[in-house]
Amino acid sequence: MHHVKFMTTPPQQPKIQLIHTPEYREGYANSVQIRVNLWDFLLLFGLVNQTSPETVNIHNFQGIYVSPQQAKALLNVLQQNVTQYEAAFGEIKLEPRAGAGFVQ
Repeated sequence: MHHVKFMTTPPQQPKIQLIHTPEYREGYANSVQIRVNLWDFLLLFGLVNQTSPETVNIHNFQGIYVSPQQAKALLNVLQQNVTQYEAAFGEIKLEPRAGAGFVQ
């Protein structure tokens, strides 16, 4: 009895092209708040402005909804990138910077 082996070619991965839409923009956020419900995660990006020791204003400028699956994928990608960053540049500390006084 002879065994026949079938050679299968793995499917090729599609070529990924990153295309910026006309609405594309980049910005800086030092605040990210997360709101969660059954269907999605809302990431609120903003800028923290501490106007006095008692008052912190957060100016949210962008909200992005992602699916729970995409949120988990983002968690994994961020963890990999933070691990690589710390391996190259040292541990990231979460203590406030001098003069900032507020870390979210």
